[in-house]
Amino acid sequence: MEIGIGNVTFILFILALVFVFKTINVVPQQHAWVVERLGKYHATLGPGLNIVVPFVDRIAYKHVLKEIPLDVPPQVCITKDNTQLQVDGILYFQVTDAMRASYGSSNYIAAITQLAQTTLRSVVGRMELDKTFEEREHINMAVVNAIDESAANWGVKVLRYEIKDLTPPAEILHAMQAQITAERSKRALIAASEGRKQEQINIANGEREAAIARSEGDKQSAINRAQGEAAAIIAIADATSAALRQVGAAIQSPGGDGAVQLKVAEQYVGAFEKLAKTNNSLIVPANMGDMSSLIATALQVVKSQQKT
Repeated sequence: MEIGIGNVTFILFILALVFVFKTINVVPQQHAWVVERLGKYHATLGPGLNIVVPFVDRIAYKHVLKEIPLDVPPQVCITKDNTQLQVDGILYFQVTDAMRASYGSSNYIAAITQLAQTTLRSVVGRMELDKTFEEREHINMAVVNAIDESAANWGVKVLRYEIKDLTPPAEILHAMQAQITAERSKRALIAASEGRKQEQINIANGEREAAIARSEGDKQSAINRAQGEAAAIIAIADATSAALRQVGAAIQSPGGDGAVQLKVAEQYVGAFEKLAKTNNSLIVPANMGDMSSLIATALQVVKSQQKT
């Protein structure tokens, strides 16, 4: 009898533990659990300690509220110019309504994936091949807007879509590479010609500036020479004027006439002496009395200048 009571007590203890575990539920942060009561939606449990009725309530769905990356499988899209293009992308979404995510779709992840692929084919089909490489941001936004509108009924918020890779066929890729090579060669030739053109312009401008600088230098040099010659002439004239004034003052002084006569006679004799040295023949005045007449004439000129 004692053994039976112990077994019953143990069984009750186990049942109590099960009841407690079924009653108390701890929901982690950024998680949401959907509770059904007798097969019908009852409540959504948030993070923390939650109490449910055992054997009446059950945790039907558990959702993660974090941002979830979803790899969309690669697919082949046909562009507007009938070119096959393999597109690979990744989608980021977040569960915002646990109740709709549980009952709005049987599998919202599969639904989002299929909708992303169909929308992507539709967007790429309206664009030419070259535009698909240039308008990647436009494609991303178009896919997000189209999916987000439908995903709202599934309690899911589509945050963004990113194209990971765009792969055209091998022959198209080869043609594009050849086109890029030709375009770069063209740009290199244009750049080289522009460089030669600029070089010729720089040389011409340098020669013109050098010619202008040389002409300016010649001009300034001529001006400096003219100014120097003018200053020299003025200085000589001033010196001659001062010398004449001194000679005039000396003549007017006592004994000045005799000094002038002596000076004129010395210069006359000196002139004949130079002529005799520079010629083979000796030049002698025909009349030596001419010297006195010459001196008298010179004195007469001096006196006339003094009177004036």
